[in-house]
Amino acid sequence: MQGLNIWQQRRKAKQLAMAVVFILVVTIGWYYPLLGFFIPLCMILGVVIGLSRGRKWCDWYCPRGSFYESLVSSLSRNKDVPAFMKGMRFRVALLVFLFLGMTFFIIIRWPDLHKIGSFFVLLLTASTLLGILLGAIFHSRAWCTFCPIGTIVNLVGGGKRPLKISSRLCVECRLCNKTCPMRLSPFKYKKDDSVQIVKERDCLKCDLCTRTCPKRALGRR
Repeated sequence: MQGLNIWQQRRKAKQLAMAVVFILVVTIGWYYPLLGFFIPLCMILGVVIGLSRGRKWCDWYCPRGSFYESLVSSLSRNKDVPAFMKGMRFRVALLVFLFLGMTFFIIIRWPDLHKIGSFFVLLLTASTLLGILLGAIFHSRAWCTFCPIGTIVNLVGGGKRPLKISSRLCVECRLCNKTCPMRLSPFKYKKDDSVQIVKERDCLKCDLCTRTCPKRALGRR
């Protein structure tokens, strides 16, 4: 138990550090617009990591995800987001809308890098405020449920390093769901006393569920 607590504290410390980085980028970006290119950099890193590790980037590497989980969680009602927001139709539609909008605004500002950077800062600020509102109404990582980059990674690498569950060991205490930042439910995949693959493509690979499972029923494939 002590080892688990130390691991959780380290994870929280990493997230808090990334949250501070995020706040600084958003704040200073209004005065130094070139910091706005922090956004496409994070997009690229998220997809590159996602090709081999799924949504691991979203665990604590992502500054905005860390900001939501470490700071917005204290405001949250901890409710599930509406089902349509989790649906791939909504997510892909949002992804297409965002990238079409980004392309348009980049073209009309080209080749002024400061104006393009300012657009990215505005986009980051507006979407973050929306994420804070949704985080307060639902759960802290509500934005991460349909984050465009998360959606891309879900499509190209969501099946990487999946969880497995021992149906024989699982007692359906639902602690995995309670500790999951994305409110996923690995326990629902237990079946016939066998070992099953947990097909949750939005798993952040944070391993909170595997470390807190009292029966050690969860692990990585």
